[in-house]
Amino acid sequence: MGILIRLLITAVSLWIATLVIDGIDLTSDTAAGKAGTLIAVAVIFGVVNAVLRPIIKVLGCGLYVLTLGLIALVVNGLLFMLTSWIAGQVGLGFHVDSFWPAALLGALLVGIVSWVLNMLVPDGDD
Repeated sequence: MGILIRLLITAVSLWIATLVIDGIDLTSDTAAGKAGTLIAVAVIFGVVNAVLRPIIKVLGCGLYVLTLGLIALVVNGLLFMLTSWIAGQVGLGFHVDSFWPAALLGALLVGIVSWVLNMLVPDGDD
C-alpha cells in the first residue's frame, strides 16, 4: 500500500510541475487521460530514479564531493529529461521542452513537493 501512496504523491507532484513550470506539457483531452498519463509517468520516473540514480552516485562520487552536492541538481534534471523521452517513446502525452529551465526546475519542484507530501502522509512505521 505504501508504494501506491508514494506513486500517487509523485503523480501529484508531476501534475503540479505541469501547472507551474512553462515547458513541461501534459497533452491529454480528458481528466481521466491526464490522471492515467501522470500515473504512468510517475512509474517511469520511479524506475528511472531507482535504477540510474545509485549508479550515477557511485560513478560520479568525486563530482558530488567537488561540487558540494550541487551536481545533484544537474543529475535530477537529466533524469527528468530521460523520463520525458521514455514517456514520448511509449506514447504518453508528457513532454519536457528543454533542460534549462524546464527540466532543472521541474525536477527541483517535483522533489520538493514530493518531500512535503511524504512528510504529511503517515508512513505506517510511525
